[in-house]
Amino acid sequence: MKVLMINGSPRLHGNCNMLMQEMITIFEKEGVEVDKFELGSKTIRGCMACGYCHEHKECVFKDEVNDLAKRFEEADGLVVLAPVYYGSANGSVISLLDRLFYSSNFDKSFKVGAAFAVARRAGTTATFDELNKYFTINQMPIASGRYWNNGFGREPLQIEKDEEGRQNARIVARNMVFLMKAIKDAKDKYGLPEKEAITPTHFIR
Repeated sequence: MKVLMINGSPRLHGNCNMLMQEMITIFEKEGVEVDKFELGSKTIRGCMACGYCHEHKECVFKDEVNDLAKRFEEADGLVVLAPVYYGSANGSVISLLDRLFYSSNFDKSFKVGAAFAVARRAGTTATFDELNKYFTINQMPIASGRYWNNGFGREPLQIEKDEEGRQNARIVARNMVFLMKAIKDAKDKYGLPEKEAITPTHFIR
């Protein structure tokens, strides 16, 4: 089993990283391989809906996203951690996720997803909802915990004092491992649910 973990914070050793490390301790204990991607200060352009990826099966911008798509395809689960800027996730992680999910053409259904939002005070639940939409539109089950997946801290490593947030990260990791194993067993025994062709409907007559 393999999990791809995206740390969307520009602070590589900050609060998002600390939550990620809490999850990694569980994944390693359970024998799950961890593939980490650190967004840091990388410049990630936003999607411009050019349609290049529909014909070429990769994004027109030759940056980290195309390589990350291959790593995502190989993973059984995806974890995204993002800081909250102005009530939503930071722009670079949203640009990355928009292009990662839109330009990659492999079947993402039944890969397990989990998202975490970190803030000084407010905006975590809105960001948590924002990140979960990437999973639900792709038929990815979401690993839940005992509370919303958030953490609190402004200065680097301040989240160390958020014992409940760190504990919830470990709970989500355990639940994620369980779901990935259960889905793998179900796939082997029953296969995947029947697929229907997409019928895009527009509300303009």
